[in-house]
Amino acid sequence: MSVLTTAPGATPADEEPPDTGERHRLTAVTGLAALSLDAMASVAYGPEAIVLVLAAAGAHGLGFTLPVTLAIAALLAVLVASYRQVIAAFPDGGGSYAVAKTHLGRRTSLVAAASLVLDYVLNVAVAVTAGVAALTSAFPALYDDRLWLCLAVLALITAVNLRGIVESAKAFIAPTVVFVGSILVLIIVGLFRSAPVSTEAAAGHASVLSDNATTVGALLLLKAFASGCSALTGVEAIANAVPSFRVPRAKRAQHAEIALGAVLGVMLIGLSVLISRFHLQPVEGVTVLAQLADASLGHNWGFYVIQFATMILLALSANTSFGGLPVLLKLLARDNYLPHVFALKADLQVHRHGVLALAAVSTALIVFSGGDTNTLVPLFAIGVFVGFTIAQVGMVRHWRLEKGPGWRGKTALNGFGAVLTGVSAVVVTASKFGEGAWLIVIALPLLVMAFETVHRAYTRIGERLGLGRIPEHPHRDRSVVLVPVSSLSRLTCEALTAAASLGDEVRAVTVCHPDPEDRAALYALELSWAEWDPGVPLVRLTSERRSLGRPIAAYVRDVMASEPATRVTVLIPEAEPERLWQRLLQNQRGAVVAHAVRRETDAVICRLRFRLR
Repeated sequence: MSVLTTAPGATPADEEPPDTGERHRLTAVTGLAALSLDAMASVAYGPEAIVLVLAAAGAHGLGFTLPVTLAIAALLAVLVASYRQVIAAFPDGGGSYAVAKTHLGRRTSLVAAASLVLDYVLNVAVAVTAGVAALTSAFPALYDDRLWLCLAVLALITAVNLRGIVESAKAFIAPTVVFVGSILVLIIVGLFRSAPVSTEAAAGHASVLSDNATTVGALLLLKAFASGCSALTGVEAIANAVPSFRVPRAKRAQHAEIALGAVLGVMLIGLSVLISRFHLQPVEGVTVLAQLADASLGHNWGFYVIQFATMILLALSANTSFGGLPVLLKLLARDNYLPHVFALKADLQVHRHGVLALAAVSTALIVFSGGDTNTLVPLFAIGVFVGFTIAQVGMVRHWRLEKGPGWRGKTALNGFGAVLTGVSAVVVTASKFGEGAWLIVIALPLLVMAFETVHRAYTRIGERLGLGRIPEHPHRDRSVVLVPVSSLSRLTCEALTAAASLGDEVRAVTVCHPDPEDRAALYALELSWAEWDPGVPLVRLTSERRSLGRPIAAYVRDVMASEPATRVTVLIPEAEPERLWQRLLQNQRGAVVAHAVRRETDAVICRLRFRLR
């Protein structure tokens, strides 16, 4: 008799604990790296979007760059505060979808979900093409291969995310730190400059500043504000992916959200201060960020470090979508608005089907655009503003229902944010409608209809299955097992043995066609069957047509009609070859029979695999 003992001082707790999956989840730091790349990279085009709109009013218009940026930074603070509360109130993730589902109704929640899905998919396509565009700008010889480069980058990001969200976060920490660090160095050094140290980057490039200065009206400022709000895309990603964080999930996600808002706000305001300080003008072929790096650091290695870091981060900012969208798809699948396969989680806490679906749709968009960013940009950012607005309105209702401490101030804050993001959504959609935004206007309701269709299908399935109701007690029916045969072999013996174990009565069935060759084969089979005498009758099914599955399905229907209290099972024996390629040598008779019986009857189908090993 053996006795289980433990070492002195040891306890059962010293044994290796079961893997709960926490080590495959995010900390605040890795969450910031995995889910904030979209927002961080937006400083490369957010300030430039403001400058390009204000340039229509000449040099006077560029003077409003900083005020517009401060307004965007204020909206950023509102959004960060709001999504911090969303994280606490909805720790299962989902962001605006979860808020709308609870407080604004099912249909509104589906609009929010559709807008997020579109934004996530477009973010991947835009991020990858923009990153490759930066690469081809530095190396023009690669321009003709930009489509293949885009697909290669997308494949790399997909492969990293299939290894798990923590693995992707670790891979992207270094590029994020380099980018943020270089931008902060650019801002700090630039604040000590009284004039640009270099203008070499913009030399020889035509200015896009309007020669005819116009009055800076409210509409122009509003359009500049809406365009600059593209820098806010990705702010909601952390709230959407709260379940991906380690325990305590909500606290870690809140810390990551605050850090994201602080870093992004500092970079946006700092860059806008430098734009005003150096009186930069937008030029063709050179980004505003490149001009700022040139003016602040000089046309040296520091300039190229910032350009290279920007290129890398733009390409990798697609990772935000890979972190947030699979979680959103899981929630939609859990609520029966998407196929349940999206709720399945593989090893390493990966929603593999969501990752692969995102990669597939993004690939189609990249191929459709030919790897051109400008084709996709007009479609971008509309969905995220819709989501922002819905989330803000939902949180207003949340505070009004909860009425906790300070609820009036929180309600006013979210209400103000809802107005700002709602106006921005309208302005962006209107200004980009003719450039392709009409596709998003059409796609949103179509996606909502798709969600509704899937939900109705699951509802019907649930009603027929009696889900949620206690079923009647199981009972035993008399059973008949039918075994299709065409010859005698070990496979036939194994099939009849299995059938005898399954049912009360076993019948072998064989199909005969009228041509002489088949009749001769049937005669030989019947002689061999009589000689073997397995104790199982052989039923001959004659068919005028050269069909295999339909005669068997017709016989199943006849048995079920003549013996209504009998459960019919069709057991289909199939040999499984030793080598995978040898499956090509099989005649697929079993698949033909199974398809016909499944399509035309309600019989139970069993496919017996006999391994040839």
